[in-house]
Amino acid sequence: MIIITGGAGFIGSAMLWELNCMGEDDVIIVDNPGSTTTEKWRNLSSLQFADIIPIELFPDMLDRGAFKGISAIFHMGANSSTTETDADHLLANNFGYSKKIASFCMARNVRLIYASSAATYGDGSNGYSDDINGLGTLRPLNMYGYSKHLFDQWALRNKVLNHAAGLKFFNVYGPNEYHKQDMSSVVFKAYHQIREMGFVKLFKSHRPDYEDGEQLRDFVYISDCTRIMAWLVENPVAGLFNVGSGTPRSFKDLANATFSALGQKPVINYIPMPETLRDKYQYYTCADITKLRMAGYTKQFTSIEDGIQEYVRHYLSSETPHFECHK
Repeated sequence: MIIITGGAGFIGSAMLWELNCMGEDDVIIVDNPGSTTTEKWRNLSSLQFADIIPIELFPDMLDRGAFKGISAIFHMGANSSTTETDADHLLANNFGYSKKIASFCMARNVRLIYASSAATYGDGSNGYSDDINGLGTLRPLNMYGYSKHLFDQWALRNKVLNHAAGLKFFNVYGPNEYHKQDMSSVVFKAYHQIREMGFVKLFKSHRPDYEDGEQLRDFVYISDCTRIMAWLVENPVAGLFNVGSGTPRSFKDLANATFSALGQKPVINYIPMPETLRDKYQYYTCADITKLRMAGYTKQFTSIEDGIQEYVRHYLSSETPHFECHK
């Protein structure tokens, strides 16, 4: 049996799809599928799983031994909003909840693969190395990043990272992110802006060393992420690992790729960045994936041109935009 917390969410449901395509459906989903506004439940509607457990009931069920024969837990559940200001909520939901799951896995020798975040790196001034010896130098820019950083530090101190794999996801995009609203990827937003208005809005640069639209991100396609997670089940290496392509690309490149996938000429409007974001904005991110490669992961990553073309043509432009497994 495999458990996925946040299993109705973006990365969680994509991992369920990956497992289904591998022939695995003995999976427990831990999530609250959401209101009719977000319709997060649709991420699960074409996938197979054994049961679904509400988030608030799961820790007590673990304590009571309600689940037998657990081989792995993918802990993807969290409040992932980078603009969330309720620190107490983030500490309880992202830090406290994670400690309970990690403690269970340690006590019972259950494989744990959990979601950290590239937001832990802050402005990137201390680099993007996933070497655990550099954890103490990181300074996240928002409370979300700090909540993830706190758990990484706790996991290191308590030797969880001797057995578990923590994944620092960079800018993930792809199918099943539709419920994320403001936190959805720039690809998803660009697609709808093009369809509705004929142009894409990008932030102007407020730094002289970056041209408008030339801010750089490490964009990684969701299926690359799930392949890494599946590999980590079969290859129980431990520690923190960056999950990104290792190649930074500009927002302008991303917008152009989206126009190309739609067969249209690029039209980009640059708008001022809100002042509330300017001192918290990352102009450059790039995953150092040396450690992942040294651990033995050899598969190539999807370029944004290929990833966006698949996402736009086979999902966003489809009447069935969610992941389905066709065996």
